[in-house]
Amino acid sequence: MGRPTRASRALSQNFLTDRGAAARLAGLAVPRPTPLLLEVGAGKGALTELLAPRCRRLLAYEIDSRLVPPLRERFLDTPHVHVVEGDFLGARPPLTPFAVAGNVPFSRTADIVDWCLRAPALADATLLTQLEYARKRTGDYGRWTQLTVLSWPRHEWRLVGRVGRHSFRPAPRVDAGILRIERRRTPLLGPAALHGWRHLVELGFSGVGGSLHASLCRARPRRRVDAAFRAAGLDRRLLVGEVAPDNWLRLYKALMP
Repeated sequence: MGRPTRASRALSQNFLTDRGAAARLAGLAVPRPTPLLLEVGAGKGALTELLAPRCRRLLAYEIDSRLVPPLRERFLDTPHVHVVEGDFLGARPPLTPFAVAGNVPFSRTADIVDWCLRAPALADATLLTQLEYARKRTGDYGRWTQLTVLSWPRHEWRLVGRVGRHSFRPAPRVDAGILRIERRRTPLLGPAALHGWRHLVELGFSGVGGSLHASLCRARPRRRVDAAFRAAGLDRRLLVGEVAPDNWLRLYKALMP
C-alpha cells in the first residue's frame, strides 16, 4: 500500500475528513436524484462516494495528478462515476441541466463561482467555501456585495450550513460555510431588462461616500431618486451594501421608464 498523499499548499488542498459533515454536504447538494452532477476537486473521494448514489452520472474533477489513479481505482466498479484529471475551470459547461458540488480550494473560490454563474444550464451549485466568503455573498453580515446583487434576478444565494475547521486535514485557519447558489426557474427580470439592471447596480456601487442615494443622483434626477426611495421604503442615508437585493428590485422598477 502506497504512502498517504499529502495535501498540496500550492493547490490550496484541505481534505474533508469528517464523514458526518461530508454526508450533510452531499444531502444539501443533491436533495433529490439528479441526472448530471459535476464535483469540483474530488480529492481522495470522500465526498464523491456520498454523491455517487444521488445522481445518474457524476463527473469528478481532480487537478492533482497524484490523486487520480487511486480515485479511479476506488470507483472502478461504479461505472457512472467518471474521474476527470484536470482543472475544473477548464471544463466546458454541459448543455443540459446539471448541478455542481464540491469542497472548493479556498484560493480559487471566486473563479469557480464565476464559472458557475456563467454556465447557462446550471441548475444549482453547492460549494464548501471559507465561511467569511459565504457570509458576505449571502448577506449574513447584514450587507450585500455587488456580485450577489448583480446576479440576484437569475440566482438566489443562501448560506445553508457551517463546517468547523477541524473537519479538514490539514485544518485551515478558518471555518467553512456551505454556500448554495440556485438558478431561478423564473427569473425576476426578463432578458431585455438585464442591461438596465446591470447599469443601475454598477452605478449604485460606483461609490459616493458609500451612499447609494448619492451615487444614483449622479445619473438620475434627484426628485426621481427621492421618489424611488420612498416607493421602496428606503432611508436615503443607507450605505450601498446595506440595501438588500429585493429592495434593489423595487428601486429598479421605480426608476426605469
